[in-house]
Amino acid sequence: MAVTPTTDSTSGTPDRVARIQAEWRRERPELDVSPQGVVGRLHRLAGYLTDELHTVYARHGLGEGEFDVLATLRRAGAPYERAPGELAEHTMVTTGAMTKRIDRLVAAGLVERRAATGGDGRRRLVALTPAGVERIDAAFTDHMANERRLVDQLSAEDQRALEGVLTRWLRAYET
Repeated sequence: MAVTPTTDSTSGTPDRVARIQAEWRRERPELDVSPQGVVGRLHRLAGYLTDELHTVYARHGLGEGEFDVLATLRRAGAPYERAPGELAEHTMVTTGAMTKRIDRLVAAGLVERRAATGGDGRRRLVALTPAGVERIDAAFTDHMANERRLVDQLSAEDQRALEGVLTRWLRAYET
């Protein structure tokens, strides 16, 4: 199937993915490389977006993992605490990786480990400190402004359409 290469609207030249597809079409004309147009662009875009997100996290002295833990605790509502296993579930990392993240956040004074009230005292919780609440509130405010800046490169109509398409596609993996 011949597909016209996508061009950069500012220069009128094929973008990097289109050039790669053209090379594969030349070398392997029996293969349909059209999926590469979607997956390749998503992959490249994800890299750019990740860099843009990391810049904001770093501005607040956080890595992506630390931001994720603080945001998960803040979303829990007051008193902003969860068991370490719950944190691992909500952030989709292993409990070992979660322990390392928590250790770094404890050392920074942004979270604390404490015994859960009630029970026999063996259940442990991780909770935001006042400094942690302040840090994540500031970081999340900047994060949302950054995401707004990023999606505003698309029209409102394109944003809605893309969100719908991505929601349906992601559902295939998450159900």
